[in-house]
Order: sequence, then structure tokens, then C-alpha cells
Amino acid sequence: MRPSGLAIVLVCLGVGVFFWLGNWQLHRAVEKEELLASYAGAAKAAPVSLQAARQRIGDTVNPHVSVRGRFDATHSYLLDDQIREGRQGVLVFAVFIPDDGALPLLVNRGFIDKEDVASVAQMPQGETRLHGLYAPPPGSGLRLGGNALPGQDKWPKLTIYIDTKEIGEDFGRVIDSRVLLLDADPKSGFVRNWTPQIIPPQKHRGYAFQWFCFAIATIVIFIVLHWRREPGESA
Repeated sequence: MRPSGLAIVLVCLGVGVFFWLGNWQLHRAVEKEELLASYAGAAKAAPVSLQAARQRIGDTVNPHVSVRGRFDATHSYLLDDQIREGRQGVLVFAVFIPDDGALPLLVNRGFIDKEDVASVAQMPQGETRLHGLYAPPPGSGLRLGGNALPGQDKWPKLTIYIDTKEIGEDFGRVIDSRVLLLDADPKSGFVRNWTPQIIPPQKHRGYAFQWFCFAIATIVIFIVLHWRREPGESA
């Protein structure tokens, strides 16, 4: 049976879309591998100054920095609804004032169980040096309910997303648009595993394989349905 022109166009279009989606998933897998490698590589790199990190974030996604200054003893923020290894808790963010006069910086001290939240008020006193990754704040997803910070009068304040602009307004000063992910320290009491919570590269490759299979299946079905039969051959 001779296929119609419309059938040929639809099959070509479908196959093209399936192959495009497969290649897109492969591209996403490479991007995720590069992102994971950037976190792993930066954490092992020698730390640079915060000023130098701000100048090279275009070259290094998350520079490893060293910064000296003081914690603001009052202002802390808890990112709620966090889960690590089946445990529910919060990520604790504190405001850090660099001693070089640079913008205040939000410091992610790490994950802690909800029942241990009372201990977050115990921050290092006096001048201290911090080491960590200079990285974007965690993704916020849907911001339901608006900014809840102005309605709270007790510290630490609870939030479901980290917006450095809103936190700066709440704090009373403009703060850095990036945050500092502190290096791991078993003595700190915080869990500091900064591997991004993303779809792993192997899943993207699995999705790509499915799209390529759809493309091949479309071609096979098209050929089977329109296979030219010899005269007298039963259908």
C-alpha cells in the first residue's frame, strides 16, 4: 500500500521530534555531569578571596573561598521542609559581615534536625575565618503565600525559600546575591553535603534511550503498515 503524502510528513515530523528530544536529554545529562563536577572540583581547590571569587564566577561556577569577618549574632533564617537521608529538618542560614567592608553574606551552616533547632543560636563569637563554596542560593520553586519574613518577630525566622533581596530588606542592608556553603566539619553538628538535588545524569540518558526507541518504533510501524505486497498475496 502506497503511503499518502500526509502520512510521510507526519512520520518524518514525529521521528524528528523524538530524535530531537533524545538529543536534548543527552545534552542535559552532560550539563548535569558538568554541574556535579564543578561542585566536587571547587570543594577540593585552594580557596581564593571573596573579592577574587566575585570576579571569576563566570569561569568557575562555584569558587572555593576564604573570608574573614563576624557573624551577626541575631539574624538567622531557617529554610524549612528539608529532608536528608529520610530525616526532616531545616537548613540554617546566618548573616556574615566580612571585615573588608564587602556586602554582608548569607552563610549556609548546613542541615540540622528540627528538634535540634534551639542549638542554632550558638554561633562563633568574634572574628572568624570561613571556608566554603560561593554559590547561588537554593532554588525556590513555587513561592506560595508571599514573603513571610516581615510578619515574624522572633529569631531565627522561618522561610520556605531563600531570596537574598527579601532577606536583605528584612535585615536592613543589601546582601550578596550568592551564599556561602560552609566546608564540612564533623564537629559542627550540621550536615553539609552540597551535592545539588537534581535529576542524575543517568536518568537523562534513560529518557534519551526511550525517545530514540519511540523514533525507531515509529519507523518500523510505518514500514510494516505500508509494506508493498505482491499481487495475489493475502493481507
